[in-house]
Amino acid sequence: MSPLLSTAILVALACYGIAMALALARLLGGPSAQDRILALDFLYVAGMLAMLTIGLRYASPMYFEAALLIGLFGFASSMALAKFLLRGEVIE
Repeated sequence: MSPLLSTAILVALACYGIAMALALARLLGGPSAQDRILALDFLYVAGMLAMLTIGLRYASPMYFEAALLIGLFGFASSMALAKFLLRGEVIE
């Protein structure tokens, strides 16, 4: 791996870490439930992107499968939380 790519991966991971920290601050102190759910959704997306970046760094397919699972569970939980906010129940 070239030094430029290695440095770019480290910078990208640092940016994802900062973005996740800011989203965690919004999750803990959001003024409304919608803001908290949006922050949680962003945490899933940033975690998935960080997993993909680590997968590029180590050239391992396991990281890509973990990112796929994070995306799947993030989507399912976002839909469940949105349905809960709209109707007050998840399972009808």
